[in-house]
Amino acid sequence: IARVAPYRILHQTQDSQVYWAVACGSSRKEITKHWEWLENNLLQTLSIFDNEEDITTFVKGKIHGIIAEENKNEQPQSEEDPGKFKEAELKMRKQFGMPEVEKLVNYYSCSYWKGRVPRQGWLYLTVNHLCFYSFLLGKEVTLVIQWVDVTQLEKNATLLFPECIKVSTRDSELYFSMFLNINETFKLMEQLANIAMRQLLDNETFLQDKSLPKPRRPLKNISALKRDLDARAKNECYRATFRLPKDECLDGHTDCTLWTPFNKMHIPGQMFVSNNYICFASRAEEACHLIIPLREVTIVEKADSSSVLPSPLSISTKSKMTFFFANLKDRDFLVQRISDFLQRTPSKKPCGIDREWKWNVADPSSEEVPELPSSSPLAVSPTSALSHQPVSFCAGQVPTASQGLLKLFRRNSEELSGPKGAKEKMKEESWNIHFFEYGRGMCMYRTAKTRELVQKGIPENLRGELWLLFSGAWNEMVTHPGYYADLVEKSMGKYNLATEEIERDLHRSMPEHPAFQNELGIAALRRVLTAYAFRNPTIGYCQAMNIVTSVLLLYCNEEEAFWLLVALCERMLPDYYNTRVVGALVDQGIFEELTREYLPQLSEKMQDLGVISTISLSWFLTLFLSVMPFESAVVIVDCFFYEGIKFILQVSLAILDANMEKLLQCCDEGEAMTILGRYLDNVVNRQSVSPPIPHLHALLTSGDDPPLEIDIFELIKTSYEKFGNLKADDIEQMRFKQRLKVIQSLEDTAKKSVVRAVSGDIGFSMEELEELYVVFKAKYLMSCYWGNNRAAAARRDQSLPYLEQYRIDMEQFTELFISLTPWACGAHTPVLAARLFRLLDDNRDSLINFKEFVTGMSGMYHGDLTEKLKVLYKLHLPPALNPEETESALEATSYFTEDVTTEGNATLLPLPLMACSCLAEEKGTSPQDYRYYLRMWAKEKENKKETIKDLPKMSQEQFIELCKTLYNMFSEDPVEQELYHAIATVASLLLRIGEVGKKFSNRPTRKSEDCKANNSQDPVSEEESPTSEQSQNSAVEQQPQADHEDKASIDAQPEKTQQENQTLGDGSGEGQSSPLQLLSDDETKDDMSMSSYSMVSTGSLQCEDIADDTVLVGCEGSGAAARYGSTIDTDWSISFEQILASMLTETALVNYFEKKVNILQKIKDQKKIERQFSSSSDYELSSVSG
Repeated sequence: IARVAPYRILHQTQDSQVYWAVACGSSRKEITKHWEWLENNLLQTLSIFDNEEDITTFVKGKIHGIIAEENKNEQPQSEEDPGKFKEAELKMRKQFGMPEVEKLVNYYSCSYWKGRVPRQGWLYLTVNHLCFYSFLLGKEVTLVIQWVDVTQLEKNATLLFPECIKVSTRDSELYFSMFLNINETFKLMEQLANIAMRQLLDNETFLQDKSLPKPRRPLKNISALKRDLDARAKNECYRATFRLPKDECLDGHTDCTLWTPFNKMHIPGQMFVSNNYICFASRAEEACHLIIPLREVTIVEKADSSSVLPSPLSISTKSKMTFFFANLKDRDFLVQRISDFLQRTPSKKPCGIDREWKWNVADPSSEEVPELPSSSPLAVSPTSALSHQPVSFCAGQVPTASQGLLKLFRRNSEELSGPKGAKEKMKEESWNIHFFEYGRGMCMYRTAKTRELVQKGIPENLRGELWLLFSGAWNEMVTHPGYYADLVEKSMGKYNLATEEIERDLHRSMPEHPAFQNELGIAALRRVLTAYAFRNPTIGYCQAMNIVTSVLLLYCNEEEAFWLLVALCERMLPDYYNTRVVGALVDQGIFEELTREYLPQLSEKMQDLGVISTISLSWFLTLFLSVMPFESAVVIVDCFFYEGIKFILQVSLAILDANMEKLLQCCDEGEAMTILGRYLDNVVNRQSVSPPIPHLHALLTSGDDPPLEIDIFELIKTSYEKFGNLKADDIEQMRFKQRLKVIQSLEDTAKKSVVRAVSGDIGFSMEELEELYVVFKAKYLMSCYWGNNRAAAARRDQSLPYLEQYRIDMEQFTELFISLTPWACGAHTPVLAARLFRLLDDNRDSLINFKEFVTGMSGMYHGDLTEKLKVLYKLHLPPALNPEETESALEATSYFTEDVTTEGNATLLPLPLMACSCLAEEKGTSPQDYRYYLRMWAKEKENKKETIKDLPKMSQEQFIELCKTLYNMFSEDPVEQELYHAIATVASLLLRIGEVGKKFSNRPTRKSEDCKANNSQDPVSEEESPTSEQSQNSAVEQQPQADHEDKASIDAQPEKTQQENQTLGDGSGEGQSSPLQLLSDDETKDDMSMSSYSMVSTGSLQCEDIADDTVLVGCEGSGAAARYGSTIDTDWSISFEQILASMLTETALVNYFEKKVNILQKIKDQKKIERQFSSSSDYELSSVSG
């Protein structure tokens, strides 16, 4: 039910009882605008009609036409969203004040439970928000929740609520029920929340995938975005099932049967077709999986139909395999799609790779590589594909370019000729028979038999090849020939944080293995890790990658190991190896959930001991390689590459199950860790042909009894028997849920650490700081998804400390300042915000972090009158006042003559060093002595406590700006008149004091000696206002402060004179066209550009003088010049002490600055949603939880 608008224009004729709504508005201003439009465009036309009926018909037709036109213009023409959906999107934008860029994904009718009462209404799911609106029996409910604030999504049924969806945020729990299709809604909500989490994790903003296939007919009431999201979900599932590259897009799928020659059966299942692959998955999970890369396909043909084989399709490959699919519903269309994709598939492949596979397929028994004498591991010529690449690292002198380290460091012959060697030969023979029956290479039929063979352990000679196949790394390697070699070339000799960490960990990677006790293995490991760090700077390098990569290098050459590492980090273990190991924490959460489900007794005990979080990270991150003897752990890796994370979870459960009794009797975490450590140390692989490698963890074993050995193959068998019913799809579903929890808890940790880091020297309480952080982060995130440019996301560098990760620019700061400042100045507020931003932006990068933000806010909220006035005073001095301050100092150097070396050097120094350079000259120190500057800088940093004596004096122009700010500040105050009177009195008094102060200043004649001491001043003023050549020639008139009152402070601060004079005559307007130069009186009269500046004569400043329409300083018109004269009084100045003393005489001013303002209330107000009916698209919505 829509709420009736407060203002409406109705059309009704005299004889009719019916009226028609012509326009509605939420404010008088809006409805008046509509009326004016009607007066100008419609009312005059009505006089031409004869009767009222015609008038009504015309008005109705006109208004309907306008609405239809408006709706048409609202949506881009390219979108195929049906009319009903467009209408809902417009309603959503209007109802919740969302801008144009906020896209609606879908909307559902449902009930929101407020207490025990259901409110029927509409749930709108947008890319960044969950919104709900209900208006029933005069009661309105409006909810807006950002997806980034959602901590948990659950679909459940309780006694109180029927089947419902529970949405949890940090502040509230919301229940929605009575959906038409609850599963579809919940799935979409999970997807959108997951996209938001990814944004928090790695700045990935949601973009519509334009390359997704368009539906043949527009779906009723489904948005393009909803369709794209569904396609995205299907793509992810498809890629995960068949381990395909990340950019593979599913084109379509269809039911069919596959003829399997090994058991002479037609297996029912589904065929999937994408840009580069044809895949098949049987209905029965174990029966058969097949992946046919289109690059391998030679012939696709339609065979003759028969009663046994209806609509068959045969596909032949280069490896002489032919696959028969039948029962295809739309065979002609399918063949057309496949031929289209085949035409786009590049036919040429790098020669070496093709030859290698032919050799593999043609003669399965010939895969033994010629053995190397162990005495000379370097005397090897590469034999693989890489030797054809013209790259230095594999040009013959690097054996690891062609084969794995194990083949270079051969084991002793006794093991090979003994019973273990015979067992290994039998395994190889089993695989050769399998290859003969099921095919070899990418197009192998993968069945339950394949899994059985993997569970028995892959023979060492085949390990590298099968790891590449099962992980999908082979596909990426074949389609990117030379990529690794190029990366190695580019990354050679480059240094960054990642390469430093890699160097530190190289010698810690399997130090007990002979392959990594010499430079050959270490160099190969360095190249692979460094190449990956350059490929993926987001991850760079993370501990544990070295251990996994060193094992990959034992069985694969460098390029293969690199692509296996890519498959691990980017597909099989997503987000594991980033700075916060999010992926491992997610899977740890899944492990805890599975423990609760399968081992409920143990789960509670483990929770109490806090063991799961400790053990699982090391188990998952290194795939058991760091906690189990190498020969056993490598069998775990075999199964992992075939099964994925599901296998690691089921083995972990089996290990806990095997130790249940002992663990239940543990008293503390240490004891539990020792039991598990001892158990894992004694997991042995009796079939291994490699000499045993001493395992570092074995040191845990203690006691007189010989430890009980556990056979790795028995452990694997048990894990399948007890926990083999885990499903990959279920684990992906659980990952969704855990990712929300993990990322939100990491965000909470970040918030706490940031708040702790800034709380020391800020006046806000911890609660206030936490609330400010939430508002600050929300503003940053809003710019990521609503900002015109997407640069905001790029500004976040995850490697930085938490405090530096979120930074906002001037525009965002201004919005926050307007809503949170206690000093509201009406239209002048943005000007004040811009000044404060410049004051806070120490490093001049036009961005400020959270600490700088709260420092600025604290200055306005905390401290006494003096502290607050000090902030206000600084806002009317450079750098705050001067917009050119942020310009590069290098630009200013072009205005200096070449012989003025000291000025040039001074200009290039950071601002805090300006004063130091002046002192350096006085003391005769060479300006090139940077250590002197650093010492001076250090002293400045030490003496942080700024006194009011340190503040430079204010020029007349700056003082007028200050008065203008105060006038604007008081305009909305309850005691407005009192404050106006007070400020007028104070301003008049201070102007007179400034005039009197001039009389005490001696005016020396302009000689070169007088200017010498102030030479370093010139670049500063010119840097602030480089406008014309005249600035090179103009003589500088300095006013040494000989004032008796200030004598002491000058002695104490030798650089103060320079600082004070720097402020004289600075331009006060924001972005004026002709900034002020420091000129002598004579030159001022001749310089026409000065006419745009004005001077206020003593005592002339009253309230009326600074009304809103009065141009005070730096105005563009000539009115002010005529009124006040055409020169600025550069002699006039006033100090902070004088302003403070004058202010203290007025009670109204003292009360105004000392009144307490509650920032929490301001934040609360800022979070509230204004229920607007206006369709204004620039209206911004803040983060809010119901």
